[in-house]
Amino acid sequence: MKRAELKKILKPLIKECIKEVIFEEGTLSTIISEVMKGTGTRQVIKEEARPSQRLETNDEAKHRRQQHEKKLQHNRKKMLDSIGRDAYNGVDLFEGTKPMAAERNSAAGGSKALEGVSPNDPGVDLAGFGLPQGTWKKLAGS
Repeated sequence: MKRAELKKILKPLIKECIKEVIFEEGTLSTIISEVMKGTGTRQVIKEEARPSQRLETNDEAKHRRQQHEKKLQHNRKKMLDSIGRDAYNGVDLFEGTKPMAAERNSAAGGSKALEGVSPNDPGVDLAGFGLPQGTWKKLAGS
């Protein structure tokens, strides 16, 4: 009998015997528990080095703001071009406009009282409500 023929006959038999021992006799759980004992209970945690965050210099911040302004101007120009410059008698609809404030975060505990309100927003003038002078001071407890 040649080696290849013997291998062809024995390989499936050996494979079946190993499966039977491992799965049917519970040897697999023993192997796993022994391996776990050998590794111990400690876990190895590999931490990747985070790139250090460096602070932006004044020049870099100024450059970043200028780039942002250029991008805004470009976007405004694109919008005017898309509606047609001659529309609205050549009036620049976006002249003097500023981008909207960021959208408010509605997640619980994630929003702040004036989040999303521009610092330049004058607020509501309460003087025109027709209340006698000094009423708001009395209500505020001053």
